[in-house]
Amino acid sequence: MSDSTKDQQQQDISMSALDHLLELRKRIIAVLVVFICALAIGFLCSLKVVEFIKNDPVAQHVPWNVFKITDAFRVYVQVSFILSLVITIPFAMYQLYAFVRPGLTRSERRAVHMMIPLAALLLVAGLLFGYYILFPFILQFMGTITEAMGAQEMYGIQEYFAFLFRIVLPVSLLFQLPVVIIFLTRLGIINPMMLKKARKVSYLIMAILSAAVTPPDFISQILVLIPLFILFELSISLSQFIYNKIQKQKNIDVSS
Repeated sequence: MSDSTKDQQQQDISMSALDHLLELRKRIIAVLVVFICALAIGFLCSLKVVEFIKNDPVAQHVPWNVFKITDAFRVYVQVSFILSLVITIPFAMYQLYAFVRPGLTRSERRAVHMMIPLAALLLVAGLLFGYYILFPFILQFMGTITEAMGAQEMYGIQEYFAFLFRIVLPVSLLFQLPVVIIFLTRLGIINPMMLKKARKVSYLIMAILSAAVTPPDFISQILVLIPLFILFELSISLSQFIYNKIQKQKNIDVSS
């Protein structure tokens, strides 16, 4: 191979890498623009969301107070930021998929198309479970302890929302476990046999995670552990299905 040919190949590789970097920058800028626009929408809708939460049966019995001058504004900004993330994350996921799509095979693209709605469904399920089941139970449990001690409940709005976000958001992320396992199975990093062998260790890790995202009471941790165990067992079944399908396709390719 001549020197001129080598130089041409190196130049083509450099141009290809530069094109990818330019495309990545363009997509990152697009995500940032959408985030800023979503943040503006969040600021417009933040008070309505706070009013909805305040009037929800979950919070009607909770007295809201402001103990610092900046508490109300801090909650206003936090809710706006979370709303902007909810709007931006799907767009960011699409931009990431569009960036790597040319390097994916047809089967990998089908897998991504299946995982995106599954991830959205599990995210919504985690949010609903955290807000309507886990969070009210923890509030009632803590209120019972407060009453038993003869103390009077008086919560600050900042503490209320910080506690709400601390419970609901991590739980909704934990509900993404099947999506992660399916994705790693498609990549060949894990398989159902590995998951079955690591079942006890996985249960221990899930117990630690549930303890980390919930208050230090046994019942709240159990409420998080039960759906996590169900999701993990479901993930093993999905991993087995995908693994069998991959092996079947490999056998067809070898025989042909």
